[in-house]
Formats: sequence, C-alpha cells, structure tokens
Amino acid sequence: MRACDLAEPYLSVSKDADASEAVRLLVEHALPGLLVVDTAGRPYAIVPACDVVGALVPRYVQEDPVLAGVMDEPHADHLFRALAGKKLSDCLPVGKPFLPTAAPDRTAMGIAELMVHTRSPLIAVVEGPAEGPVRLLGVVTAAHLLERLLQA
Repeated sequence: MRACDLAEPYLSVSKDADASEAVRLLVEHALPGLLVVDTAGRPYAIVPACDVVGALVPRYVQEDPVLAGVMDEPHADHLFRALAGKKLSDCLPVGKPFLPTAAPDRTAMGIAELMVHTRSPLIAVVEGPAEGPVRLLGVVTAAHLLERLLQA
C-alpha cells in the first residue's frame, strides 16, 4: 500500500477561519486534528486535537501544572472563551507551521514511521516540489492506516 492508496478526502479549515468555529468542526466531526490550508487552499499546517486543547489552557498553567489542580471547575468551563475573536492562525505556534507530508509513493510503513516520529494523527499526502506549491491528494489518518493494516 502506498500513500496515494491510503489518502482520503479530509475536511480542511482556512488559517484565517474563526478559531472557535474550527474547534466546533473538530468536535462535530470527531476529527483527530485539523488540516489547515492557506488562502489558496494549499496545505499549511496540521494541528492535532491535543494541540487545540493546549491552545485553551492558559500559558501560566502550562508552565506550572500544579495550578491546574487548584483551578475550580467554573473557571475551567470558561476556557473556550479564550478563543473569542481569534483567528485559527492566532492559535498556531510561531514560526514554521507543523505540516507532516508524504509523497504519493510513500509506503504504509513509511507513513506509520512518520506518524510515530512526528506524533501526528494526520499525514497530508501531497505531490509537487519539495520547496514550493504542492497539491493535496488527501490525508491519511492513524485510524484509517490501522484499519487498512488490519485488513491486509
């Protein structure tokens, strides 16, 4: 099996989309992460669901996890409000976006290794030059890869 055989269509969201709407998309479709595209619709970043959760946790709690134990539930219930008025791009890490990609001819084992190495539940399958615009063929999710491996 090659990446082109494993790739499936996948919902994407623009980096300029409202952050809270992106989270709703993630939740409503039970996605393992977000495929973020640029204004031209090209793959820009992959944001695993755990990183979306991380965007909701205040920086001071991430730096001192003991604080998580002393925050009361009403305060925790309001974490989602931190996304109000933010674009998805505001929630992405500064610097080069996280975008694990695979060429169409990459093997299933190569995809599995990439998922393990990057700790990403999604791999974008793209064709095009290594540096430059690429065309998205689809996405391989960890669940789909495991399903196909079980069938083999």
